[in-house]
Amino acid sequence: MHRSYEVTNAPVRLYWFNDRIEIHNPGGPFGSVTLDNFGTPGLTDYRNPNIAEALRALGFVQRFGIGISLAKKKLGSRLSFQAEHSVVAAIIMKDLP
Repeated sequence: MHRSYEVTNAPVRLYWFNDRIEIHNPGGPFGSVTLDNFGTPGLTDYRNPNIAEALRALGFVQRFGIGISLAKKKLGSRLSFQAEHSVVAAIIMKDLP
Protein backbone atom coordinates (compact mmCIF):
# COMPACT_ATOMS: atom_id res chain seq x y z
CA MET A 1 0.00 0.00 0.00
CA HIS A 2 2.83 2.40 0.79
CA ARG A 3 5.32 1.58 -1.96
CA SER A 4 6.22 4.01 -4.70
CA TYR A 5 5.52 3.21 -8.34
CA GLU A 6 6.27 6.70 -9.68
CA VAL A 7 10.06 6.57 -9.57
CA THR A 8 10.95 2.87 -9.69
CA ASN A 9 9.71 -0.53 -10.69
CA ALA A 10 11.93 -2.19 -8.09
CA PRO A 11 10.20 -4.93 -6.11
CA VAL A 12 9.89 -5.13 -2.35
CA ARG A 13 13.03 -7.01 -1.30
CA LEU A 14 13.34 -9.51 1.53
CA TYR A 15 16.79 -10.33 2.92
CA TRP A 16 17.20 -13.25 5.32
CA PHE A 17 20.33 -13.26 7.51
CA ASN A 18 21.34 -15.52 10.40
CA ASP A 19 20.50 -12.83 12.95
CA ARG A 20 17.75 -10.78 11.25
CA ILE A 21 15.27 -10.36 8.43
CA GLU A 22 15.21 -7.11 6.45
CA ILE A 23 12.30 -5.97 4.30
CA HIS A 24 13.14 -3.10 1.94
CA ASN A 25 10.17 -1.26 0.43
CA PRO A 26 10.73 1.15 -2.49
CA GLY A 27 9.36 4.57 -1.65
CA GLY A 28 10.24 6.62 1.38
CA PRO A 29 7.89 8.58 3.62
CA PHE A 30 5.12 10.36 1.72
CA GLY A 31 2.88 13.38 2.23
CA SER A 32 2.44 14.27 5.89
CA VAL A 33 4.80 11.44 6.91
CA THR A 34 8.40 12.69 6.85
CA LEU A 35 11.81 11.31 7.82
CA ASP A 36 11.49 13.24 11.10
CA ASN A 37 8.05 11.96 12.15
CA PHE A 38 8.13 8.47 10.58
CA GLY A 39 6.61 5.92 12.96
CA THR A 40 4.52 8.41 14.95
CA PRO A 41 1.43 6.48 16.08
CA GLY A 42 -1.67 7.34 14.05
CA LEU A 43 0.18 9.48 11.49
CA THR A 44 -0.59 8.23 7.99
CA ASP A 45 -0.66 9.23 4.36
CA TYR A 46 -1.20 7.06 1.30
CA ARG A 47 0.28 7.27 -2.16
CA ASN A 48 -2.84 5.60 -3.52
CA PRO A 49 -5.95 5.88 -1.34
CA ASN A 50 -7.86 3.60 -3.75
CA ILE A 51 -5.43 0.73 -3.14
CA ALA A 52 -5.52 1.44 0.60
CA GLU A 53 -9.33 1.25 0.68
CA ALA A 54 -9.39 -1.90 -1.47
CA LEU A 55 -6.94 -3.61 0.90
CA ARG A 56 -9.11 -2.61 3.86
CA ALA A 57 -12.33 -3.80 2.19
CA LEU A 58 -10.73 -7.14 1.29
CA GLY A 59 -9.59 -7.67 4.89
CA PHE A 60 -5.83 -7.31 4.32
CA VAL A 61 -5.78 -4.16 6.46
CA GLN A 62 -7.65 -3.99 9.77
CA ARG A 63 -7.46 -0.27 10.45
CA PHE A 64 -5.50 2.58 8.92
CA GLY A 65 -2.63 4.08 10.91
CA ILE A 66 -1.87 1.19 13.28
CA GLY A 67 0.54 -0.98 11.27
CA ILE A 68 3.80 0.23 12.78
CA SER A 69 2.47 0.40 16.34
CA LEU A 70 0.91 -3.07 16.03
CA ALA A 71 4.16 -4.52 14.65
CA LYS A 72 6.15 -2.85 17.47
CA LYS A 73 3.71 -4.26 20.04
CA LYS A 74 4.14 -7.79 18.67
CA LEU A 75 7.90 -7.66 18.06
CA GLY A 76 9.04 -5.18 20.72
CA SER A 77 12.65 -4.09 20.57
CA ARG A 78 13.38 -6.72 17.90
CA LEU A 79 11.80 -4.41 15.30
CA SER A 80 13.41 -1.28 13.95
CA PHE A 81 12.94 0.88 10.88
CA GLN A 82 15.37 2.73 8.66
CA ALA A 83 13.51 5.38 6.68
CA GLU A 84 15.26 7.17 3.84
CA HIS A 85 13.94 9.36 1.02
CA SER A 86 13.60 6.48 -1.45
CA VAL A 87 13.21 3.35 0.71
CA VAL A 88 11.93 2.18 4.08
CA ALA A 89 13.51 -0.90 5.64
CA ALA A 90 11.90 -2.90 8.43
CA ILE A 91 14.50 -4.91 10.35
CA ILE A 92 13.45 -7.80 12.58
CA MET A 93 16.17 -9.17 14.81
CA LYS A 94 16.29 -12.84 15.80
CA ASP A 95 15.07 -13.80 19.28
CA LEU A 96 17.97 -14.24 21.65
CA PRO A 97 18.04 -17.61 23.45
